[in-house]
Amino acid sequence: MSIPSPVSHVQAEALAAGVLPPVEEVRPGIWTVAVPFRGGVPDATLAYVVAGSGGALAVIDPGWDEDGSLGALTAGFRVIGRRLEDVTLVAVTHLHADHLGAAAELRRRSGAPVAMHAAEVRALDDERADAEQNDRDIRTWGIPAGLLDGVLAAWGSGRRIGLGAAEPPFADLVLEDGTLLPIPGCTIRTLWTPGHTAGHVCFVDEPDGLLFTGDHVLPRINSGVGLGGRTATNPLRDSLGSLAALDAFAELEVCPGHEYRFRDVVSRARAVTAHREERTRHVAAALNALDRPTLFEVASRVPFSGGIESMTGYLLASALSQTALHADLLGRAGEIRPA
Repeated sequence: MSIPSPVSHVQAEALAAGVLPPVEEVRPGIWTVAVPFRGGVPDATLAYVVAGSGGALAVIDPGWDEDGSLGALTAGFRVIGRRLEDVTLVAVTHLHADHLGAAAELRRRSGAPVAMHAAEVRALDDERADAEQNDRDIRTWGIPAGLLDGVLAAWGSGRRIGLGAAEPPFADLVLEDGTLLPIPGCTIRTLWTPGHTAGHVCFVDEPDGLLFTGDHVLPRINSGVGLGGRTATNPLRDSLGSLAALDAFAELEVCPGHEYRFRDVVSRARAVTAHREERTRHVAAALNALDRPTLFEVASRVPFSGGIESMTGYLLASALSQTALHADLLGRAGEIRPA
């Protein structure tokens, strides 16, 4: 699969070395601040700080809560000569804790409103009820007994998709496709890109030539789909449409939520699309070879990285869920036998 070259060599070198990249100025008045993951995951969220006119200061995807300390953000703001209390807007691409987690504490300290797509707010409101239904679904997937509890804990009633998001209201400003972020002196608009989650958005800054993509498109990782609660539509189909929508932004530099900045979002989006189309073909081949299989039996024939037999918990749940989405995309979900 095509991997784009980095625009930010500092970020790429830090990623290769397993360390946090330093604060970097992307454009005059726009910086990246890396916020580490919790739990020892060797990665970071790239938060973006945007200075507008009249002292306005927005943060896109502030990252993890860090147990209320916001240490990485505080240090990053110190480098650019600002304070957390100066923030006037927190804009979030999607509801996952590594993007949304620090938003509530940042709002508490600064008084800044939190902006997020309406579908993400609904997903957070519904996550408990959704998780209970997920438990029932998971028990039909044919998972071996020794692995079932781990999947239930990671994907069912034990799961919190918005961990660290605090209590409602999760957003003060509800975004829709085309909404302009209220940052004086800036023209940054919302682009709804469902798939990874139902309300995932990118932010388009055409005057500065930037596209903030959250987890929609990353330079090396193929982001999962359907990772934001139950939806009325197939997240895989939604994702393919959202990837195609990036054709209009070929000239913009990509500011992703992780890894490093890069160019040529169209080629990268097409590579991700090709990967998903290949996965659909693998699921079709498995269904052709098996007679009334369980979902686990279908997934066992799909060449996931490391193989399904190496997976437990969240990774196994994600692989099985996405296998089901591919079967649905094929119109063949009815061929899978509930266990």
